[in-house]
Amino acid sequence: VQLVESGGGLVQPGGSLTLSCAASGFTFSNYAMNWFRQAPGKERELVGSISNGGRTNYADSVKGRFIISRNNAKSTVYLRMNSLKPEDTAVYYCKVATFPSWGQGTQVTVSS
Repeated sequence: VQLVESGGGLVQPGGSLTLSCAASGFTFSNYAMNWFRQAPGKERELVGSISNGGRTNYADSVKGRFIISRNNAKSTVYLRMNSLKPEDTAVYYCKVATFPSWGQGTQVTVSS
């Protein structure tokens, strides 16, 4: 299993960013995918998930602002982040729901 996150960067409060996670080494369309994040000095937390059928769930802290989607033909899962806040600053990771592997993560910094 390989997971490669990309799309992070520096964005101003209120801005938007889309993260991508390219997956390989397994049959992507069969598995639910999760997005996690870890802020400095804090535990890694679940941001949201998408089932293999496209059903999504989100943490209360991002509900209404973040959207998870997937493209099974490209074996890629996306995290669209809108109305970003400084407290969204973290390293963002994707993960296959039932496998232990993690990608390297991508840094998102929300600051003016």
